Amino acid sequence: MISKLKIGLFGFGCVGQGLYDVLSKSSGIKADIVKICVKDRSKSRKLPMELFTFDKNDILNNSEINLVVELIDDADEAFNIVKTAMTSGKSVVTANKKMVANHLAELVELQNKHNVSLLYEASSCGSIPIIRTLEEYYDNELLNSVSGIFNGSSNYILSKNFNEHLDYDTALKQAQDLGFAESNPLLDVGGFDAKFKLTIISAHAYGLFIHPDEILNLGIQNLSTADIEYARKSGRKIKLVNVVRKLNDDEITIHTMPTFVAPHQYLYFVENEFNGVIVEAAFSDKQFYLGKGAGGHPTGSAVLSDISAVTYDYKYAYHKASQDKKLRYSKNVLLELYVRFSNEQELNLIEFENISEKGNGFVIGTVILENLLKKAAKIQNSKLFIANTGKNISELTLQEAVAEKAETK
Repeated sequence: MISKLKIGLFGFGCVGQGLYDVLSKSSGIKADIVKICVKDRSKSRKLPMELFTFDKNDILNNSEINLVVELIDDADEAFNIVKTAMTSGKSVVTANKKMVANHLAELVELQNKHNVSLLYEASSCGSIPIIRTLEEYYDNELLNSVSGIFNGSSNYILSKNFNEHLDYDTALKQAQDLGFAESNPLLDVGGFDAKFKLTIISAHAYGLFIHPDEILNLGIQNLSTADIEYARKSGRKIKLVNVVRKLNDDEITIHTMPTFVAPHQYLYFVENEFNGVIVEAAFSDKQFYLGKGAGGHPTGSAVLSDISAVTYDYKYAYHKASQDKKLRYSKNVLLELYVRFSNEQELNLIEFENISEKGNGFVIGTVILENLLKKAAKIQNSKLFIANTGKNISELTLQEAVAEKAETK
């Protein structure tokens, strides 16, 4: 047990201020913020200026500080801060999902080598305690899949599109004004933020440390009223859905993309800035978790939970990673996709195995995940809008897909 936490805080934006608010109102944690490191010297602060510093070493070299809380936007600088803090024997709490996802294997080694805690519940799904739930409750459970809506900004936009008939640009501007989306929103609407979270969650669900560059993410930035009306006419909504799924005893697959969701599915009713996570397990069956995924106070509450855990020396044990049975990540799976296009040249980026429907400006067909991933950068930069139809055919192997394609020729 740590009798008293002395916190060095990096960043005092939306989440940093949210943490300060929830920490100041919590009577159960013995913790004080000693110093806050910020970047903007011209910005006015609601706290006394003597609490702030512009030099990271005022925190990293302060022997009084035994916990670093990292809440900045710059993932590269965040990694430097976190690595230095852990190396010097300070435990760390962070909300930086990009930094954690890009460096998770190395961060785990640092935790073990220097006997410190690295906690990052706030990095994934806001106020939903999904990481610790996977670590502790499902530590020996056989998971079939973990899926859901992991980005509150994109979900807010999609909710406004469908429920209030707002166009994409208007809904995005509202999300930015509310602090749910950044001034440059591609991290959110392009599916990158959600993919980073999925990367982290897959490590705790299946014990695989997969680099984000190996995972397909498609976003909603090219969403049009035609796509919304297509979904509405079929009685469905479009949600940005993340999936890590067990294919068999040896393999899992993983991806982030817009998906058509029907009214009988939990995610259909997850609206605005809320996140929803579905855990399907062999023994405990299906569990659904709902909570706010954006905003200073919801995310600040997750940071507060990690700070509390540090007081009793809690560490992630990465139970699934330490098990003898090692799973592999397979990209050789089929997905059925809706693809809306404005010219045939861009449509050629998609290598269809079979086409089941072709309408006015859209195609529905099956595609091998690996082929999509190879052209992911070009697809992201195109005007194509791509959505998973939601048809569960991802268990098909590449060999079956090739055989099926050959039969149709």
